Amino acid sequence: MSEATLFQHSSEPLAARMRPRNLDEFLGQERLLGPGKALGELIRRGDVASCIFWGPPGSGKTTLARIVANYTDRQFEPFSAVTEGVAKVREIIKAAEQRLKYEGRGTILFCDEIHRFNKAQQDAFLPWVENGIVTLIGATTENPSFELTGALLSRCRVFVLEPLTPEHISQLVRRALEDKDRGLGTLRLAIEDDALALLAREADGDARRALQALEAAAEFIVGKAPPTAGPPHRLTAALISDALQKRFAKYDKGGEEHYNLISALHKAVRGSDVEGSLYWLARMLAGGEDPLYIARRLVRIASEDVGLADPRALSVTLAAKDAYHFLGSPEGELALAQATVYLATAPKSNRVYAAYDRAAQAAAEHPAEGVPLHIRNAPTPLMEELGYGAGYKYAHAYDHAYVPQEYLPEALRGQRWYEPTEYGFEKDIKKRLEWWQELTRKLRSGEEGAVPPDE
Repeated sequence: MSEATLFQHSSEPLAARMRPRNLDEFLGQERLLGPGKALGELIRRGDVASCIFWGPPGSGKTTLARIVANYTDRQFEPFSAVTEGVAKVREIIKAAEQRLKYEGRGTILFCDEIHRFNKAQQDAFLPWVENGIVTLIGATTENPSFELTGALLSRCRVFVLEPLTPEHISQLVRRALEDKDRGLGTLRLAIEDDALALLAREADGDARRALQALEAAAEFIVGKAPPTAGPPHRLTAALISDALQKRFAKYDKGGEEHYNLISALHKAVRGSDVEGSLYWLARMLAGGEDPLYIARRLVRIASEDVGLADPRALSVTLAAKDAYHFLGSPEGELALAQATVYLATAPKSNRVYAAYDRAAQAAAEHPAEGVPLHIRNAPTPLMEELGYGAGYKYAHAYDHAYVPQEYLPEALRGQRWYEPTEYGFEKDIKKRLEWWQELTRKLRSGEEGAVPPDE
């Protein structure tokens, strides 16, 4: 392939072309693949059973699954839980059954981002895994204990992949620059030491990210002046830095933009801006953010920014999370949109959040205050003799199920942490608290009780 037309004629990105084909080419994961390590030995023997590869982006999950297939005679069938559904899985299973029946060959079903399947979709794998029609290899960036069903985990061994080290990234980059068949070796490029160190560091353990940035820098420098004779073009730190910014400015789930967008969503909801809330939600979903991460943030907003101004907000967000689990993408994303609009249009209060913060501070400042005797449990005669529970007043035995009584330790009595607003349901809560205060004052002074706020 000529130098000037390398990028024009290569349909595959550099990261795909440089994908390791065997364990000797694979970089990193020595804890799993080194001499005498379990997974490495299983792969070499072609004896890998159904398993889950759990690790960060670019750590080699997909590559390792392909290598597993290369060491066996089994057919490799890749599948993405993001873009395809159970119907596609059934097609693969049907072909796998025919292959096993007529050719005697097994099938490796590789499910990328398996955590994006809901519980019902995950459990659909079970009969095919149990009867040996396929060997399932799932890849996930999320904790399997939280995102995968117990039934599936009980049938799959979990292998944890770690981010590549800067040394691994440096080795990978040099390999790509030298390889004339699959890499950039024909372009006669040289990378300066500080540029290599920058790329190895900023890749953050992600091989794909490193190779994408390297390819972007190479495209720029070759397009500007294709190398012919003379010294090689040098990839500088400035060029690599520019390539990193251009390649990853759109959305990076682990980087600054991830936090910028979730902050924008949170603040738009808090500010009751429906359109802004929906826009940032859509931006995050389009950028590949895990919908369950967004769902968890919505649950947090329901307690932190809506609170008791609308107690139903918490139920709405939890229902949206469950709906996404049940439906998966893309249908389940509508439930997240519904919850987002509900939160944005709900009355707002952070008074529960502030009250708990004050209570937590008090607990930190007074960590050893004893529980008042009258509200202690007294399950034994000895505890009764010691005064546990003595003098306790059972609220339901009194009018309106209320009787003045101290519940805080003596050092904290008189503290007031929760101050409800006049918004939404908190307006009713405020009236009730004021009535209890007035009732307490009258009962302690011997006056007749106050009239409840709803009478």
